[in-house]
Amino acid sequence: MTPEPLPYLTDGWEGIGGRARVLPEDFRVDERPLYFPCGEGEHLYVRITKRLLSTPDLIRKISSSIGMKVQAIGTAGLKDARAVTSQMVSLQGTTPDRLSRLKLDEQVLSVEVLGRHRNRLRPGHHAGNRFRLVLRDVAAHAPEAVPAVLEQLARRGVPNYFGPQRQGKEGNNFRLGAALLNDPVRRNSMSKAKRLWYLNSFQSHLFNQILARRISRLDQVLQGDWAMKHENGACFPVEDALKEQPRADRFEISPTGILFGSRVSWATGEPGDCETAVAELNGTAPEHLITASKSCGLRGERRALRVAMTDLDWTLLDSQLTLTFTLPPGAYATNVLRELMKSSAPV
Repeated sequence: MTPEPLPYLTDGWEGIGGRARVLPEDFRVDERPLYFPCGEGEHLYVRITKRLLSTPDLIRKISSSIGMKVQAIGTAGLKDARAVTSQMVSLQGTTPDRLSRLKLDEQVLSVEVLGRHRNRLRPGHHAGNRFRLVLRDVAAHAPEAVPAVLEQLARRGVPNYFGPQRQGKEGNNFRLGAALLNDPVRRNSMSKAKRLWYLNSFQSHLFNQILARRISRLDQVLQGDWAMKHENGACFPVEDALKEQPRADRFEISPTGILFGSRVSWATGEPGDCETAVAELNGTAPEHLITASKSCGLRGERRALRVAMTDLDWTLLDSQLTLTFTLPPGAYATNVLRELMKSSAPV
């Protein structure tokens, strides 16, 4: 049994439907670098453009092509396989000549050497992603719906739901994650990466449910919230919601939901009641999640309920919508598409 569909922020507008990803080129992602290589160091930075190739598969392809250990290859973010994507990759202890063994083909479209740097790329070491998306065969009412939906998303924020890929084909990875919290024998029979994948799936499932309950007020900070500063990701408790709301209106801060762990703080007041209710609905409680997380090595964190969509541009020609926009690290462009399409089919 899969969870109920997540609600939309823009449910006042009928979806425009359409078809996404008819071609890989209909979903284009360009990673925006947080910094460029300094010119010296043991890590060679390159920018690779790929097609129909996930980031883990790219890493394995580089490893086998140039004879490098997977652990020596760094990336800042995971990019979608069903797309054309560009991202930086760091390669420890190699040379441009050796990199020439990675041949261009229908999957690896280009390789650009950027220079050397002292440190490897790590997850989150990028400034966000620039998207160019194409929707084909959209509905006849798209000229009215598209600007209204995009205006609301740009002004209030894009719901920061985790994408469905975290839950697997059946949509139930979170159930195994919940079971693993209380089953050390089963946890220890898995690799660390696999164990964390399922535990993170349960974290993201609870977060999505918290956001679903607050979707109509995702841009409002409440007494007891932990709010996030978008400039640096720091969180602070909201003691005076009326005082802090103007900062939220300017998109300087946003309310957050919990990704449970042993060291992360739960909200209090009304937001805390919401987080506790979601935990209890899933057969657990904050106290239990804190205790179980200690044995699992999960520290936890807070995640903003919304993200800013910037540099927005779009064109609608006949029944084809083309839109470009930028999202911060960790945000899903599919959340923009689902608000426009209102479709139950995966995007």
